[in-house]
Amino acid sequence: MSGILIVGAGGHAKVVLSTLLASNYHVEGCLDEQPSRWGTSVLGYPVLGGLELLERPDRRAVLAIGNNQARRTLSERYPAVEWVSAVHPQAVVDASVVIGVGSVVFAGAVVQADTTIGNHVIVNTAATVDHDCVLEDYVHVAPGTHLAGQVRLEQGAFLGIGSVATPGITVGEWTTVGAGGVVIRDLLPHSVAVGVPARQRQVKNNDDNHNKA
Repeated sequence: MSGILIVGAGGHAKVVLSTLLASNYHVEGCLDEQPSRWGTSVLGYPVLGGLELLERPDRRAVLAIGNNQARRTLSERYPAVEWVSAVHPQAVVDASVVIGVGSVVFAGAVVQADTTIGNHVIVNTAATVDHDCVLEDYVHVAPGTHLAGQVRLEQGAFLGIGSVATPGITVGEWTTVGAGGVVIRDLLPHSVAVGVPARQRQVKNNDDNHNKA
């Protein structure tokens, strides 16, 4: 079986790569849409070329892209790829947690009992997700973010670095919470919320989802 391809060759790819290596996966190299990166390397692993390499049979890959909308677009563009999930050995994930395809849980993260993580989700470095949470597809929980119990993050939601969600909160689909925001009430879909407590400042267009690692 061929090694895993990492889709993306930026900073986020470094963290995905280190997670895969720590989990004893065989990595073949990286792919990137920017020709200027072809022939370079990420942590010593080659950037092999563009995404057309995903069209070969029996491809296994991880999307190392922080932008939630971009991960959705690429996962739908290449449905035949076997999308691999990875949990860093220095993360703590309860045995009852369900993790979908293509999702990553980075070092220092904690995911507690009966939480469900969807497809192509990022639980970033040192984030904590308490009991009975639901993280739907394409969610990104940034470094140092803390979710209390029974929080639901709907599809494509992004919680910025160091943000907090209190028990039972729902964050609507494709909503962004700014860095350090404290969410104490439900947030509508397709919106941006910032501050302490987090307040909705605007409603986004459906494709306005430029969150990053």
